[in-house]
Amino acid sequence: MQDILFDFIAKYISLTEEEKNVLLSLDLFRSVKKGTILLKEGQKSRDEYFVLKGCLRKYYIIDGEEKTTAFFTEMDALTPHCVKNNDPSEYFISCVENTILIVTNPDMGVEVNAKFPKFDLMCRLMAEELLARQQINFDEFKTSSPEQRYLNLLQNRPDLIQRVPQHQLSSYLGIKPQSLSRLRARILEKSKG
Repeated sequence: MQDILFDFIAKYISLTEEEKNVLLSLDLFRSVKKGTILLKEGQKSRDEYFVLKGCLRKYYIIDGEEKTTAFFTEMDALTPHCVKNNDPSEYFISCVENTILIVTNPDMGVEVNAKFPKFDLMCRLMAEELLARQQINFDEFKTSSPEQRYLNLLQNRPDLIQRVPQHQLSSYLGIKPQSLSRLRARILEKSKG
C-alpha cells in the first residue's frame, strides 16, 4: 500500500527516503470493512481520509430517506466539514466496499508540513484540483437531466456502475431506483437502434 501512496505523491512532489520514513512512522493506514460507518450525523471528528483502495459514500438522511451526494474511490481525499469547523457532522460517511484508507488529522498535517514544507505545496495543489473538479461536477449536476447525469457517470466514473448498489447510485443521480431502471433500459434500447 505504501508504494501506491508514494506513486501518488510523486505526481506532485519528490520525496527523499527520510520523508518517506517519516510518513510511514505516522501509522496512517487503516483497513475498514464494507458497511462500516466512519462518521455519523451529529458526531464530531478530526479524521481526514484518503482512499487507497475501495469506495466511501457521503450521504444525508432527510425525512428518513438516504440522499447520496458523493462517492470517493481510489486516490480521492475527503475532509469532512466538521473537521474544519469543529461542529457536529451534518452527514454520514460509510464504506461501500472493504476499504484501505490513510487517516490523518489537522494536527498531523501541521506537524508534517512544518518538517517538510513541500507537503504544504502538494496539499494546496490537491485542494485546487479538488475544488475545480467539485465545481464542474456541481455545475453539471445542476444543468443536466437525469439521463445526462447517468451518461456522464458512464463516461467519467464507469466503475461506480459495478461497485455501488443501484439504490445508492439512483440517490446520487437524484432519481428513484425505478427511474434508474427505466433510464438504463431506454439507453440500452437507443444503443441497439
